[in-house]
Amino acid sequence: MSLIGYARVSTEDQATDAQADALTAAGCAVIFREHMSGAKATRPELLKALAKVQRGDLLVVARLDRLARSLSHLLSVIAELDAKGAHFKSLADPIDTTTPQGRFALQVLGAVAERERALIRERNQGWPTRRQETRPGRRQSPNCAPAITTPSSA
Repeated sequence: MSLIGYARVSTEDQATDAQADALTAAGCAVIFREHMSGAKATRPELLKALAKVQRGDLLVVARLDRLARSLSHLLSVIAELDAKGAHFKSLADPIDTTTPQGRFALQVLGAVAERERALIRERNQGWPTRRQETRPGRRQSPNCAPAITTPSSA
C-alpha cells in the first residue's frame, strides 16, 4: 500500500511546505503540490494524484478543505477512489475511509465545509440595503418610510 499525498494552497503567494512536511511525516512517498483555488474542480495536480492511485493505496491530505470545497466534489473524488479500490485519509480530521466511522465523519465534515463556504460567499457579496429589499407595491416599515406631512390648516 502506497501513501500518496496531495497539498494545495489557493494562491501563488502561499506555500505548501507545512502541508508537505505533515504528509512526509505521515509516510507519503509521493506528494503532489498545487497552487490553485479549491473551488476549481479541474486541478491538474489533483488529477495526477488520482491517476497515480492504485488498488490498496491511500490518498492523504493535511486537511479536508485542501481536497475539495464542495460536498459533491468531495464525494465524487471518494467515489473515484472507491472504484479503484483505494482509500482516503485526512490528517487533521477524523477521516479515514478504511473504517465505517471515517466514512461517516467524511460526509458530515464535508457538509459543514460546504456550508462554511456558502457563508463566506454570502458575506463577500454584501447585504442588500434596506431600500433594495423593499418590493414595489409593499408598505415600507415605519423606520424606512419618509415622514408624512399634512398640509397645515389656515
